[in-house]
Amino acid sequence: MGRLKLSELDNIDLARRNIFVRPPEPPDDVLMSDPTNSIYIGRTKIFHVPFYWTYQKTTNPHICVVGITGSGKSYFVKTFLTRASYVWGTNAFIIDWAGEYKDWVKQVGGKVISLGRGSSINLLDTAGMKPNDRIKQVMRTLDMLTDIGRYPEQRRLTELAIEKAYVNNKFKLDSKLQVDGLGRPLRPPTLKDVQKILEDMSEAGTYEFPAELENAIYRIRQFTREGEDFFAQQSTIDLEKLTKAGLVDLDISGLPDETFRGLAALSMLQFIKEKMREEGWSSTKGLKLLVVLDEAWKVAKDDNSDAVMIVREGRKYQFGLIVASQNPTDISEAIFSNVGTTFILRVKFERFLDYLQSTLNFSDYMREGIAKLGVGQAAVNMAFQTNVDFPETFLLEKIDGEEPMQEFFLDLDKVLTKEELAMEGAVRSASFEKDELKKKLRSYGMGEEQSDEIVGLFAKKGRRMEISAFVVLLSRYGIARVNISSFLKDLGLDDNLVINVLAKADELELELSDTDITEYILQAEAAAAGQAEGAS
Repeated sequence: MGRLKLSELDNIDLARRNIFVRPPEPPDDVLMSDPTNSIYIGRTKIFHVPFYWTYQKTTNPHICVVGITGSGKSYFVKTFLTRASYVWGTNAFIIDWAGEYKDWVKQVGGKVISLGRGSSINLLDTAGMKPNDRIKQVMRTLDMLTDIGRYPEQRRLTELAIEKAYVNNKFKLDSKLQVDGLGRPLRPPTLKDVQKILEDMSEAGTYEFPAELENAIYRIRQFTREGEDFFAQQSTIDLEKLTKAGLVDLDISGLPDETFRGLAALSMLQFIKEKMREEGWSSTKGLKLLVVLDEAWKVAKDDNSDAVMIVREGRKYQFGLIVASQNPTDISEAIFSNVGTTFILRVKFERFLDYLQSTLNFSDYMREGIAKLGVGQAAVNMAFQTNVDFPETFLLEKIDGEEPMQEFFLDLDKVLTKEELAMEGAVRSASFEKDELKKKLRSYGMGEEQSDEIVGLFAKKGRRMEISAFVVLLSRYGIARVNISSFLKDLGLDDNLVINVLAKADELELELSDTDITEYILQAEAAAAGQAEGAS
């Protein structure tokens, strides 16, 4: 048995020991909830307590997810949607910017709808709203996504033409009633009707500002041209069914540009919000719907966006909004300040950490922990319904998903100096999650078959690849140098290291000449295996 020894200790030394301070984690009764009425996420980093998320403890059910490329955002979202379906029977509607979720949705028996590839949304559908209310939404959306707000007369002409299009189709602007005198449903107008009204005004030749009128027609025409009239036809999407159809992926990657994609995303958020508003919120029913908005910077950044409005209005609606991005500055500060929960995955850039810390107000200790997160690890910030005397931000050991996370590694040994290799604790590899890699490659225009080939090559090599060979591989698949550089930076590599990697890749490209890069990578793997066997 050891002996007790008395010693003198001044107050300053005692304070440094913090022996009476609880580590930064909420108490067990906050972290753990009824498994039949909550979603298991993972265990906390310090006390390894199981963390079960439930909207019933937070100010609202809305969620932010941030993390660099490869950190595991998509993995987390898929796990969350799957478990919400099991626990509450929650439907899920994914507004899929890059088409990254569609394969998974198909695999699990969900429904995929591809805008720009046969499906369309009538921008002037009312979704049960008064036409006046829908007109305000449409004009606010155009203000966000185009520069029409800088031209008041063109904006006024467009708004008046939309009003007239509804009136021409027998709608009453201030009424939700949308049937004619015989009880038959009214057919909503389209943007083509709006264009025709403006063109008739132009032909009449009586308008005093003909240049403004012609410009207003030109603005509408960009959405009505044949082959790009995705929002100027009658809707092929039944919103009433989609919000209750289990798992639905709205793939908008086939639309021409960010303006079209933003138009689709905002319209769907507006329609869904109206449906949920009609049904009202009830905490006893669980979540009826989770809507995922991933990498939608045009929609998530503007303070006038419906995404921001939904989050600000808190618990009014019977659905939760999940906003995800690799760049937290692409998400409005109003969203961070008002969502019930923020999941912070791997974040490397100081400016991103500055933004998160200033917005969520976590400690420097927590900031250091977030900077060291690996793939699949996370910090959680929760806005509780009542004031609490414990930290609202805490670390998770890792996210425990429905299936093992497939992590890929890029070896850095050949691009590090001898001094860097000799440093204690030197980072010798960069890592990322498989689905995040596929998502990024698709965003650069790579086809599904090609991205699957690259993923398959990683699998053959034990999920590891030398980084300069990887760069040559991407280059030969047609990925632009600027995108490769961006990808490496997104993984957390600093500028100097990125320069070294690209220079090493150029040397390797010259050395390889006409040699197939896939063959080189597999031969390098076989040689490494042979050396290891000889050494043993």
